Parts: sequence; structure tokens; C-alpha cells
Amino acid sequence: MMRNGETSPFSRLSACLEMLFVKESPTFADRIHMAHAAGFEAIEFWRWTDKDMPAIRQALAETGLSVAGIVAEPMISLTDDNNHAAFLDGLAKTLDIASSLGAPVLIAQAGDLLADVERDRQRDNISHCLTRSADILRGSGVTLALEPLNTLVDHPGYFLSSTEEGLDIVDAVARSEIRLLYDLYHSMVMGEVPEKVLAGRVDRIVHAHIADHPGRNEPGSGQLPLRQAMAWLDANGFRGRFGLEFRPTQSTSDALQAMAGELA
Repeated sequence: MMRNGETSPFSRLSACLEMLFVKESPTFADRIHMAHAAGFEAIEFWRWTDKDMPAIRQALAETGLSVAGIVAEPMISLTDDNNHAAFLDGLAKTLDIASSLGAPVLIAQAGDLLADVERDRQRDNISHCLTRSADILRGSGVTLALEPLNTLVDHPGYFLSSTEEGLDIVDAVARSEIRLLYDLYHSMVMGEVPEKVLAGRVDRIVHAHIADHPGRNEPGSGQLPLRQAMAWLDANGFRGRFGLEFRPTQSTSDALQAMAGELA
């Protein structure tokens, strides 16, 4: 199910273990083994500071799974320049972890919209912090991916809900170390059409996430045209992984089987 051929975008699925196999085990290392048994070749997760990293390293060594990405910590608002020193210090530490895991992508959140600061100033703050982040990442082979999120359902008050604005920030920074994480769920919840918001700029996307809507559950449980969007991304040059970042409506195994029929 997870390996449909070298040319298929569906052979590049990554299991987000913050959501998958959670019902089956509270132990993160166990979920790595479950992902391997399910046929995944890569996993991803959010924070590393709240996890048993030695156990994770052992499980990865035992299964041979790769790590597609982790979150850059601390998760604090880049819209506020008072947070930049702490973020950059944490980024250097996260880079060490990512490098040791072989994870090519770090995920960055833009942060909250500040009511008392002009939007252009907040956007400039994000760009400035990402530029300084690129200096830390230079030569490492690790990319920092800025992630737009939806503000209609899951993240009210978040600064960056527009994919186009996220791409504009990436273009303003103009560094190869800084790219975008494109979450099809968040984008389409905001009413965006992937083919329009990504037109001519797919090369700025380093990683993708998928879930269906409504519910943020497995593909096929809702109404989003995920299969078509994934195929379009692949046809237009996206070669990163698609992270399965959804809440299973049933057991993870059953959800994956149902999803396979939708994405086949």
C-alpha cells in the first residue's frame, strides 16, 4: 500500500506519529515499529524535547526507517522580534538533533497575529528571523520550512493563513535553506485551490501534509480532492514527502486501508 512505484507520489508517504498509531500505543518508539510494520519508509514528529530520544534512535536503527522532518523548537511566534534570539538558539540545538537523525526538514511556525503591531512589520520580523535562520543552516543540508495554517477551524489568531503570502516570504528571504511546508488540508480549508496558489512556485515546497475535511481525518473521510492535488504537485515537480498528519476515525490500520482505496 505504501509503495506504489518509484514514479508515484503515493510512494513518498510519511507517517506523522503524533497522530498515527496514538490509539495503539502511548510509547513513541512502539509507534515507529508499527509504522514499519504498516509499510512506511519514513516517519515524522513534532517536538523532540518531550521525547525519549535514545529510544527513538534505537527504534529507527532497528527498523531502518528515515525521519522526514521534525519541528524547530522552541515553538514561539516569529512575528515578535523579542522571540528571535530564543528561537535561533533553539534552532541550532534542533539542527544538531535533525543532523543526527538524518532529518532533512525542520518545520517553523510563523506564530500569532499581534493585534498592536502593523501586519507589514510582523511579516518583516518573520523574514528577518528566517534570514538569520538560513545562516545557521548554511551547509548543513537541512531546510527550514515555514508552514501556513488555517485560521477558520484549527488555528484562529495565527498570522500566516495564506499560501501565497508564505511563498512571498520565502521569496523575500531568497535563501535555499528556507522553503515552505504546504499542508493541503490547511490550504483547502482556507478555500485555496492548489493549482492556483502554487502556480509557478512548486519548487519552493520542500514538504507537504495531507488530511481530509471536515474533521482532519484520513483521506476519503471528507470532501477534499487530495488525490488530484497530490498528483498535480507530483506532475509539477514536487519530489518531497507527503506527511500523513490526520486523526484516524478508527484504528490506524483500518484508516490506512480506507485511505489506500482513496489514493490508489
